[in-house]
Amino acid sequence: MSQEKEELVPRWYVVHTYSGYENKVKTDLEKTIKNRELEDFFFEIIVPMEEQIEIKDGQRKTNLKKVFPGYVLIKMIVTEKTWYIVRNTRGVTGFVGSGTDPIPLTDEEIRKMGFDEQIEVNVDYNLDDSVRIIDGPLSDFTGIVKEINKEKHKVKVLVSMFGRETPVELEFSQVQKI
Repeated sequence: MSQEKEELVPRWYVVHTYSGYENKVKTDLEKTIKNRELEDFFFEIIVPMEEQIEIKDGQRKTNLKKVFPGYVLIKMIVTEKTWYIVRNTRGVTGFVGSGTDPIPLTDEEIRKMGFDEQIEVNVDYNLDDSVRIIDGPLSDFTGIVKEINKEKHKVKVLVSMFGRETPVELEFSQVQKI
């Protein structure tokens, strides 16, 4: 296992499991992480599911279906120890990658799967700053920043319209500091 400095950033990895063991692998891994106090290295473990609507005998039935049977997605920091724990969890056949080095998913692959990886966006405005709306139906309005949601890449701005203050939720890219 090569160990470089930048590997201490959590990334998404794909783990191959025996078919039908996905949820068991997720549960067992979560228990092991808790028991060994490794929560600082593991961030999310997902068995991607999608709703499937089935109409049978006139009855509408919703089932959850695995999107990638035989695979579990794990957002983690890879170290010798974390790699060993995942690799030796019952039902895991290995990391998807070459040889012993797990290869993280690219941001593009994550986006395509709908897990929009939180790409850190730093904005040049803060709470209570005055901003101008530069895009959308409220273009050229000004307002005061009341909330910044980095996870959703949204900003809530208090805009004065028709004599009253109105909170408006916008994309980061739609506002600019005055």
